[in-house]
Amino acid sequence: MNPITSFLVLVLLLLGAAAGVYVNPYLAPCFLVAAMLLASMLKMANAWQKFVILRAGKLQSVKGPGLFMILPVVDNVTAIIDTRIQTTAFNAEQALTKDTVPVNVDAIIFWHVNDAERAALAITDYRQAIDRVAQTSLREMIGASMLSTLLSDRKASDEQLRADISAKTAAWGIAVISVEVRDVAIPVALQDAMSRQAQAEREKQARMILGSAEAVIAARFVEAATIYEGHPQALQLRAMNIIYETTKERGATILMPSSMVDSMNPAMLAFAVGGADPSNAMSTLKTAA
Repeated sequence: MNPITSFLVLVLLLLGAAAGVYVNPYLAPCFLVAAMLLASMLKMANAWQKFVILRAGKLQSVKGPGLFMILPVVDNVTAIIDTRIQTTAFNAEQALTKDTVPVNVDAIIFWHVNDAERAALAITDYRQAIDRVAQTSLREMIGASMLSTLLSDRKASDEQLRADISAKTAAWGIAVISVEVRDVAIPVALQDAMSRQAQAEREKQARMILGSAEAVIAARFVEAATIYEGHPQALQLRAMNIIYETTKERGATILMPSSMVDSMNPAMLAFAVGGADPSNAMSTLKTAA
């Protein structure tokens, strides 16, 4: 009994008691009967509720929200339907994928009743039916999908499940808003194998990238060798630059064979080692020799 009906019934009972005491004792039963009739006639539906009313076994109307009246004895509220968005969790254990891999999948469905009449009259228990249909559709989807698809393309799986379940529940007045796959669990042994496979793929890619880099570097060396072959002075300058960079960084002493020194321009080499006055550089080179 809703609060408004309860208040009115209480008022009638109090009036009946007062009338029986102060006016006429025979008025009290009249107020009692009126209170009982009001309690059975006046109903109230909340904003999210629909009352399905049968009259003599036939559909009379669907009421709500707000206050409404029914005929006692003749009318019967057969179902009170909640039209708010509902969530139902479901799962499939040890379901085989298309490539015969056993998986455990957990999912959740968001739905609501958009036709209270069909939800009350077309099926016995629409909540239980939604749970069964969701589980069956999930197993069908798993059996038609490869494991890689289940793991990588969740959105496609969610949309496929939503379409399959919605097609089956539309006749019951149920609208499926969305379906979300929350978790896909695979055997531990398969997880280790997939981890090793992924590691091997990454190592393969790394080796391919390294090989490509080596090929580019080798091509640049070939181009440099071609330039040095046609310009010996360039090779001498490069050698002197290497010597200069080495001595500049750590101040190291470099010992070179005399044949190598003779192959270079002595004045330029001494200038590269001394780093300042060419005359001082030549004396430095002679002292080092």
